[in-house]
This record gives sequence, structure tokens and C-alpha cells, in this order.
Amino acid sequence: MIDTSVSPLDRLSLDDLRRRTSVKWTAYPEDVLPMFVAEMDVPQAPFVVDAVTRALEVGDTGYDRGTTYADALVPFAQRRWDWTPDASTSRTLPDVMVAVTEILRVLTAPGDAVVVTPPVYPPFYGYTRNEGRRVVEAPLTDAGRLDPTTLEAAFREATGGGPASGRPGSGRRAVLLLCSPHNPTGTVHTRDELETVLDLAGRYGVRVVADEIHAPFTVADLTDGGTPFTPLLSVPGSESAIAVHSASKAFNLAGLRAATALAGPDAVADLRRVPEEAGHAVNHLAVLAHAAAYTEGDAWLDALRAGIVRNRELATRLLAEHAPAVRVHPAEGTYLMWLDVRDAVPAGVDPHRHVLRTAKVALGDGRDFGAGGDGFLRLNLATSVDILTAAVERLGRAF
Repeated sequence: MIDTSVSPLDRLSLDDLRRRTSVKWTAYPEDVLPMFVAEMDVPQAPFVVDAVTRALEVGDTGYDRGTTYADALVPFAQRRWDWTPDASTSRTLPDVMVAVTEILRVLTAPGDAVVVTPPVYPPFYGYTRNEGRRVVEAPLTDAGRLDPTTLEAAFREATGGGPASGRPGSGRRAVLLLCSPHNPTGTVHTRDELETVLDLAGRYGVRVVADEIHAPFTVADLTDGGTPFTPLLSVPGSESAIAVHSASKAFNLAGLRAATALAGPDAVADLRRVPEEAGHAVNHLAVLAHAAAYTEGDAWLDALRAGIVRNRELATRLLAEHAPAVRVHPAEGTYLMWLDVRDAVPAGVDPHRHVLRTAKVALGDGRDFGAGGDGFLRLNLATSVDILTAAVERLGRAF
């Protein structure tokens, strides 16, 4: 039985956390509070520990095989999003960005374009460019929404011409790499927005690939109002789309990575063209851990999500008190907070370095997220009340 009386976020002290050797706790000196990378300050969930322990006890540490991952995701998706993905279309892969990379290799060739919607998760740039693909930016609006006009211009540039139904231009292949829910802004795309995106992509012959790793972190069912997560493959027009899911973000399993890619009916053959070798690096222990999380983790996850909502409200209130010049971007998803500090620092001052030097808090540097990130910082909310309070009070020194 999972004890949900105390949030998983409040079970570890700062001393407990500093025993860890992951990047969050080793990238900066001990006098710095690390709030930059998307790791959560939670103990590992007992059902994950049990699943991995059982596997170790019986020596179940061989190569992974089959659809164990997707088979566990299907009922989770049914419970959470009223969506029933087809496990038979899935491919288990080592992690989300490996899956994205393999899919880009199938859907595009070197020199082809990948459209991204910045400010966005920095590896969208790095992995794409490492494969010799061009990045075409279609920035979000100032409100953090997808902009059809901007997307259409990006699709036209990416494909070298007009809609596929009219003037196809050069006929170059292109992909829209969509972050849903969106990192770093916390935007949860509406069903109508996704329908518009898919319609535009279809007219321009652009394939859509969605990273849906933050899907479990929407607040619509925890607060009044809010936008529920809509799985891309549940939206009309997604027949040729591919979505990638992973439990690693929701259950703090970055050190036990795994992911599954799911295809719309017209993309099944494309997903099958991902080479068999791409799955050889899948960590079987990770698959067992993720499957246990999807199967047994509902109560634990709900307690965690409630803690994130609480922390978002707390951070917003404390920032208004200690750093009123900082503007908080409204968010309906993820456990990240996007901070507009353009009015909080003098012109010409690097906000990230300024905060690190004066407040001893490490935040995500907005410039790493592409267009629209300059003058912004990303704060990780997945920590205890005590640590979050201390971090925001420190930010008051900088702002």
C-alpha cells in the first residue's frame, strides 16, 4: 500500500539528496541549489524498487524482447487519457531521443528539415543537427501557443514550396518535432490546436513526430479549469504521425531509460523500418521498471502531481513577494516553471550567470531553448517545500 499522506517531494532532506551522484547533484558546488535539470527530488517508488529487485534476484538481466513496455502503457493511457494505443504498432527503444533520432533517419534524409517550436527542449536541436538535418524554427506565440501562421511559413520553408495538394515545391521531406506537453513553457496543446497542426502538416506533406514524455504532468484534473493532455494519435489526421512515450519523467527514471514509439495506421510501416539494431541497447531492467510504474504507480503519481501543483502555487506566491519583477509564465503541464526575467536584470547582464553568482541557485538558461529563450530561466519545481522556498528566497537577492 502506497502512503500518500506525504508527498513524494517531501520525503528527502537536502542532506539525503546530496548523497546522490547524478548530474543534478554534482554539476555545481555544494553551496549552489540545483534547480536546472529535470530530475525530481523524490525517493524511488517502492513498486519500481520491487520490480528491479525481483529481476536481480532471479537473474532476469538479459536482452529485452517483445511489447512488455507498450502492453503496460496501454491500460495506463486508458485510465489517464481515455486513449487506447495499439501495442502491436509499437517499438521499444532505449530512450525518447534515441527513438526520435531513429524515426528521423527513416522519415528524412541528410539535408532535409525538421521543424521545431521554440523555446523548446534543447536536444531537439542537437540530435537533429547531429543527423545532418536542418532545423527550421516556428516559434510559439508570446502566450506560449502554437501559431498556425508561423507553422505554415516554416512548413513552406522546410518543404521548399506550397501545399502538397497544390504546388509541392522541391518535394523535400520534412518533419515537425512536437513537444507535447511543451517543455519549457508548460503549455498543454489543445485538441483544436493539434487538429490544426495535423491539417497543416498534411497539406504540406510534413510528418509529425511527438515527444509526449511529460504527458502524465497535466493539472486539468487537479485544479479548476486547465487543458487536459490530448494524445496526438487520438486526434483526427494523425494517421501518419508517430508518438514517443516514456515513464522516465513521471517516475524519475532517467538513470533507467526506456521508451516506446507508437505509430498511426499509415506510419506503421515506417516505424517497422527502424532497424532492429536500434533496439539492441534497450535496458531490460529499465523496461521492467517502467512497466511496473505504469501498472502500479497511479496513487504514487497522483500524490506527486498534487505536490507539483502545490509547489507551482507556492513558487508563484513567493516570487511575487521576493522577486516581483520576475514574471511567471502560466503553465498547465510539466513540473517546470518558465520565468521571464527581462525586467528583473539590467540590460546586458546574463541572467543565468547573475543568478548563479549572486543567489547560488542553478536554473536552466533560457538561451539554450532557442528562439524566444533569451531573458528567460527554467526552474524545476519537483522538490520539497523547504528547498523550493530557500531557492526562491535566494532569487530575491538576484532580482
